[in-house]
Formats: sequence, C-alpha cells, structure tokens
Amino acid sequence: MPSLSPYRPELDYSYAPGFFPSMECLIHRPEQVRRVLLHSSARGREGAEKLICLAEARHVRVEEADRALKNLSGKENCYAAAVFAKFADDLRADRPHVVLHQPGDSGNVGTILRTALGFGIEDVALVRPCVDLFDPRTVRASMGSLFSLRVRIYDAFEEYQKDFPTRQLFPFMLDASLPLEEAIQAVPPVWTLIFGNEGSGLPASFATLGQPVRIESNNRVDSLNLAIAAGIGLYTFTCPRDAR
Repeated sequence: MPSLSPYRPELDYSYAPGFFPSMECLIHRPEQVRRVLLHSSARGREGAEKLICLAEARHVRVEEADRALKNLSGKENCYAAAVFAKFADDLRADRPHVVLHQPGDSGNVGTILRTALGFGIEDVALVRPCVDLFDPRTVRASMGSLFSLRVRIYDAFEEYQKDFPTRQLFPFMLDASLPLEEAIQAVPPVWTLIFGNEGSGLPASFATLGQPVRIESNNRVDSLNLAIAAGIGLYTFTCPRDAR
C-alpha cells in the first residue's frame, strides 16, 4: 500500500478521524474507503471492534498506524480514521436544498451538515471561496454526516442557479423584508435556504433573489452564529407548524 501524507487540499483522498465518522464512511460510502487506520492502544475497545467488523465485511484493510493518526489529527487521542477517496455528487432537483455561500469556518460547515441531515435535508451546496469540505476538521465536525449527504461545490452562485433555475430561494439576510415566521406561511414543496459568510453575510445582491428572510431577535446581539442561524432556519422550514 502507498504511504500516507498529512492532509493537503490537492490530495485525491482525505481522512475521517474518529470511530464514529469512520464507521459512517464505511456504512454510507464503502466504495470510497481505501483503508482504515487504527491506533495500537485501541484494540479491544468497543468502537474499535465495531469498526474492524465493518471494515472486514466490506473487504477494507485495517492497519495499525499510530504515527499517521497523530500526524493527521495533531492529537494523541485520535484512535481511528478511515482513508477515503474524495467524491462529487449531483443534487436532486426534487428535494429541498441548503446553500452555504462562501462559508469560512470548518466547524460551522461540519455542524450545518450534521444539522441538515438531522432535519432530513440531504442536499447541500457550497459556493467558493469556502472551507475545504474534505478537510479532516470539517469531516470530524460533521460527525460523519458528510457521507450521508449529497454535496456539490460551485465556483459561483450563478452556477447553482443555472442548475436549478425555477426553485424558490430564501436568502437569510439581516436587512431582509420578511420575518422567518411569516415566510413559512406559503412554503413550496421544494425550496432553497441560502446562508452567507460568518463575517460578511450575503452580498446585497441576494436581496433581489426569491424571498429574503430574517430571524427575529431582541436586538441585544448584532447577529447569530452561522450554524445556529442555519439550525433555526432548518427547524422552521421542516417541522410541522403544530410542533413549533
């Protein structure tokens, strides 16, 4: 087997650090998994044994790699990682979407991926410049949810619009004209929620797209964290009204 390098964006593979993300990779993207790395001290642990069983069932090699695990995570307590080939997906036109426009924080993106999956949304687009979707920090923050989603990266939002020209768009903007609770009174079967960069939000031009919405607050903070705003939006659009 070829030797492994510390993660770099130009590599055609990445790592899913941790027992649970590695298992999610093996379950949902087994064809992408090249091998599983295991720390020598992990043998006998419940998580390690489950991971080994999954790998063996899918004919994926498991090898001890203490040094590689430390190098890829920068931590002493990373006991496992799946090595997987990067992949690209097409989004489904008949499902709701989340679009993250130029997000800059791996933790936020990973959390949003996990939150989207938790609310049943399986199609997510990222618009460059953005965080590296396959950076192990993003993968770990998603707790392996990345492997259950269809995710597409676009160079510009116009490319997303070209692929899905008739969708109802809901950009989340501080200066938007409609409170979120009013916007959901007439939600189409398929929709796209759009969230901007953590620092700058969405460009002003998005105010002319679809129905801009805002999350009402008591004005004691200037804005919400991106992952929290996305969670509120996803909850509001996906949960039945009588459940709120």
